[in-house]
Formats: sequence, C-alpha cells, structure tokens
Amino acid sequence: MTSTMARIILFSFLFPLLIPHLTSAETKTFIKEYSYQASEEDSKNSSRVIALREVKRLLLEELGTYLESVTEVQNFQLAKDKITTLTAGIVKTEIIAEKWDGRTYWLQAKIAAVPDEVIKSIDDLRKDGAKTKELEEVRRISDELLSENRRLHKELAMQNGQHTKIYEEAYDETIKKLTALEWFEKGYASTMLGDYRDAIDSLSHAIALNKNDEKAYFNRGLNSSKLSLNDAAIQDYNRAIAINPRYDRAYVNRGAAYADKNQYDRAIEDYDRAILINPDAPLAYYNRGIAYSKKNQYDAAIQDYNRAIAINPRYDSAYVNRGAAYADKNQHDRAIEDYDRAISINPDNPLAYNNRGIAYADKNQYDRAIEDYDRAIFINPDYSNCYNNRGLSYAKNNQYDRAIIDFNKAISLNSQYDDAYNNRAAAFFKKKDYEKAINDYNLLLSINPKYARAHMGRAFVYSATGNYRQMVDDIKRACDLGLDEACKIDNIGR
Repeated sequence: MTSTMARIILFSFLFPLLIPHLTSAETKTFIKEYSYQASEEDSKNSSRVIALREVKRLLLEELGTYLESVTEVQNFQLAKDKITTLTAGIVKTEIIAEKWDGRTYWLQAKIAAVPDEVIKSIDDLRKDGAKTKELEEVRRISDELLSENRRLHKELAMQNGQHTKIYEEAYDETIKKLTALEWFEKGYASTMLGDYRDAIDSLSHAIALNKNDEKAYFNRGLNSSKLSLNDAAIQDYNRAIAINPRYDRAYVNRGAAYADKNQYDRAIEDYDRAILINPDAPLAYYNRGIAYSKKNQYDAAIQDYNRAIAINPRYDSAYVNRGAAYADKNQHDRAIEDYDRAISINPDNPLAYNNRGIAYADKNQYDRAIEDYDRAIFINPDYSNCYNNRGLSYAKNNQYDRAIIDFNKAISLNSQYDDAYNNRAAAFFKKKDYEKAINDYNLLLSINPKYARAHMGRAFVYSATGNYRQMVDDIKRACDLGLDEACKIDNIGR
C-alpha cells in the first residue's frame, strides 16, 4: 500500500525558514557605534535602550544601502525604506562592546549577514502581505516611540524640576515599550532562524513589558506551534484574539493548532471566522480544505482549494492539496493535472513530485512513479516518506533488493516509521528471508502494537514456516484490531 503520509501540507501564518544554515557564500559584516548623551532623568538602562535602538537603525540603513545595490534586490523594485523594514525582521544585531560613564552610553554593534540568504528572505517576505504589514507596523511604532522619547527628553530639560512627574512617567513608559519592542524584534529574528525556543523566551520578555501587544502573543503562539506545543499556542492565540477580535490570522493559526490536535470541527470554526473577517485570505480557505480532507469531505475540500487558487493562481501548495483530494476520490488523472500545475509554478516542490509519483503508482505506472520519487529525493535528500514510496514501486516491479535499500533509508531517517518496517518485512517475505521478515514485524509492533496489517503479515510468514499456532493468534489479533480480511479468514477457521 502506497504511503500517503505528508500528502497534504498544513500551513499557519508561519515565517518561512530561510536562514537555518549558513551557506558558503561570503558573509558581509556591518559595524556601527553610537553615543547617547544621558539626561538627568536617564538611567543606565534607559540610556542603553536608546543607544541600542539608534545603532540598530544605523546598521539596518547601511545593510539596506548595500542590498539596494544588488541586482536581485533591484529586480524586486523595492524602495530602500522597504528593504530596511524587511531586513529588520531577518537579521540579528550583536553588541560588540558597550561603555557607560554615568553621562554617556557608548555602544558598538554589528550585523553579520549572508547576502544571498537575506535576499531570499526579502523575496519571500515581500510576497507575504501580512508579514510585510506586520514589519511595517513594528517599524512605525519604533519610529514613533523614538520621536516621542526625544520630545519628552526636551520637555524634561525645559521643566527645571517643576511639574516633571507626568513627563517622567511618560518618558519611562516609552523606554519600557522600546525595550519590549527590542525583545519582540529579537524573537522575530529567532523565528526566522528556526530557533523557536529562543523566540518564545524573547517574546515572553516582550509580553511581560507590554501585556496588550497582540502581535507578541500571536508570534509566541506561532513558535509554540512549531514545537508542537499546541495547547500553549492556543492560549496565546486566545489572548491575541481577546485583544483584537478581528485578528483573522490568529483565528487561522488557532485553527491550525486545533487541526494538529485532530480537532477538525473546531479548526473549521476558526477558519470560518477568519474568512468572515477577511474573505480574500487564501490561507484560511486552504487550511479549511485540509480540515475537510481529514474528515473525508473531499468535495468541500476541493471547493476551498478552488477558492484559494482563485485568490492566488500561483498557490502551488493549493494545487498539490487539491490533487491529493482528487487522488482520495480515485480521480488520479485530475490529481496528476494538479501536480503538473504545481510543478510548473514551483519546480522545486518535492511534495508535488512525491504525490505525482503516488498517483502514477496508483495507476500501476511504477517506472514513471520512480522517476518522480527520484526528483523529489534529489530536491530533498532527507525525504523519508519518498524513500518509502519509491521502495514500494521497486517492490511492485519485483526489485526487492532495491526496495529494501529504500526502506532502510526511510527507517534511518525515521526510526519510528512503522509503514517502512511493514513494507521492508513484506519485501523480506517475498525474498523468502523469513527470519528478517519476522524481526521487522516484531520491531514494528513494538512501535505500534495496534498496527493490524503487521499481525496479518506476520501470520503469512508463520504460515510459510509452518508455525500455525502463531499464525492463528496473529490472524485473531488482526481481526480484533478491525482488519476485515483477517476477520474473514478467522471466521472460516472457526
């Protein structure tokens, strides 16, 4: 049986992980320093906060100027201001040295970036209107807080000690919010780098300083979702929604967290709410389509993928998932058409090749299936499901040794991969290597004791070796677990 694991992609409003590993490309380092002259109202902490914000602004502007000169970025037709805004959510600022003498806070910091990777991130972010809007909002708030801080700084200097309390409190509040913003940006960049626990820690600091920032709750929930901490994620999305009841992206992400908990009806309720707020958001339709697919409501799923594609005709993942829904309806030719479209939009989408391979295998075209699995593995050499699927096609072609090599690879990538153990055991059985087949079924049942087909497969091996008592026990166990074909045999035996 062909594995359908990972046929469908589920998305939340998550950051694309574009810089998890540095490439061999040259790293560019930008260094700036800033000196902040403290007033009588400033503490060491407030002086540091302002100095850090200012030096970070200078660094991002210099990085933006550099990137503006790069051909690929010029092709994006982005203004320097927009480039600077987007890079603020991509790179981290590292403090090199700092010094405080009670009057002046001096700070030196750097940004180290691999331009090719940053450019790729910018390209992805600029295509994501929601994330771009969020980064623009963060920059606007930062500029406003710094401007207000400067204004209050001047007001306090003019008061000469009279009626200063109201200005001091307002000044302290801007420092508090700027500090929260610094933690938020640190968490944002950590998310982009795939360091989800650091992101959660940073965003928790931001929330402690500003408990009414729905964006901080949303992004902390997002990182919890990436770590499969779905209950914690749902709590944060609840808080974000309580602050902003029209936060459509929070409903989408909460729906995705419920879906991860297999609570598809609750997920659909959240997607419905998101669509009511924003009927032109393709992701809500896309994720609702997945929930309907999980409930075996394939026609409803297809309708939602249609809507997502109508909004975004280049939504390759929506074509992949619609293809999977057609495949589940045994409409393999229509599924292949959708996978073809996905590949024409994104030739580097491994899931599209994997799924098209499954569709060809379902049509008994195993050589064409293997070609697609080859391509998927070339794009993603760690694609365990694809090795398993390719192994199945080799087995269907009676190439059991090649099949076993693929099942070995799938298991090496995922030691708990029960389907791969089952398929390898079946291949050993076909080769009459009964000892290895039994061993694999035993391993599989230690991982998943309720895997009915493993009991049935092991029963066949026991039958071939003349161990009829064990054969009967396994058939009964498979029947108890709901495998109809085992129950038919069991009833005949009785």
